[in-house]
Amino acid sequence: MRLTRYSDYAMRVLLYLAARPDRLCSIPEIARVYGISQNHLMKVVHDLGKAGFVASARGRAGGIRLAVPATDICVGTVLRHTEDGFDLVDCPSCILSSGCGLSSALDEALTAFMAVLDRYTLADLMDRRTEMLRLFLNAGNIGAHPQP
Repeated sequence: MRLTRYSDYAMRVLLYLAARPDRLCSIPEIARVYGISQNHLMKVVHDLGKAGFVASARGRAGGIRLAVPATDICVGTVLRHTEDGFDLVDCPSCILSSGCGLSSALDEALTAFMAVLDRYTLADLMDRRTEMLRLFLNAGNIGAHPQP
């Protein structure tokens, strides 16, 4: 299974914000740390905001933060939101679809995959928060201080 770059960026944004629950963060800051397009991140953040994962504050001292605690953000829910679909193969257009067991095997595998992701919250992924903050700092994020 391969997730889209959009989902990857969405998870990166959420992890970054979860590592900094005590302050607002900026899109340029996040883009710089990850070395990814600021314009692309703006689209991702806007979508995460509409979905209720991210809250924003406008103005000079504005920025973004998690809209809800990291303990309330389920990884499976985020990925269901950011992925257009999970069709691993195009079974409906295949001539074998009525007699082939591949689609049911893939459905079972996808169900298991999502069940595992549904067991994790964003907070569960933060078990090495101090190490994450150190890596963010080394990537060029000036001004943040690691907290245990």
